[in-house]
Amino acid sequence: MIVTDFLSPTDALVDVRASGKRRLLQELATRAATALGLSADRICGELLKREELGSTGTGGGIAIPHARMPEIKKPFGMLVRLKRPIKFDAIDNLTVDIVFVLLLPIAPADEQLTALAIVARKLRNVDCVHRLRDAGDADHLYRAMAVEGD
Repeated sequence: MIVTDFLSPTDALVDVRASGKRRLLQELATRAATALGLSADRICGELLKREELGSTGTGGGIAIPHARMPEIKKPFGMLVRLKRPIKFDAIDNLTVDIVFVLLLPIAPADEQLTALAIVARKLRNVDCVHRLRDAGDADHLYRAMAVEGD
């Protein structure tokens, strides 16, 4: 599995504005709901439920909010670069400017872990994160994430 198996060019967004974590997750849930034909409230509820377990802000300005849902048949991703960083309760207490939302099926577990591991590995790569922050538009943001070998 590679990141382009669950991230499409239309799901890469730049200069997204949000006043905070909850508002951002609501907006992204609405976008995901349109793409998946699901309820935005349901998606947002699952993302927020996961955040209650502990922030998905992994540090270095990165967050990977994710949720498992029975309605999801295959992993779905959305990559977002924010116009301005927001507080996300990240583990390093820094603000977040790059967010990768990942919606996963309940089963099989190995597929969901693989998708999450792929995203986490890419977003730990300094060169990848640098390309994401330098991307001039959504197409370049997508291509920065889609580069193999990171």
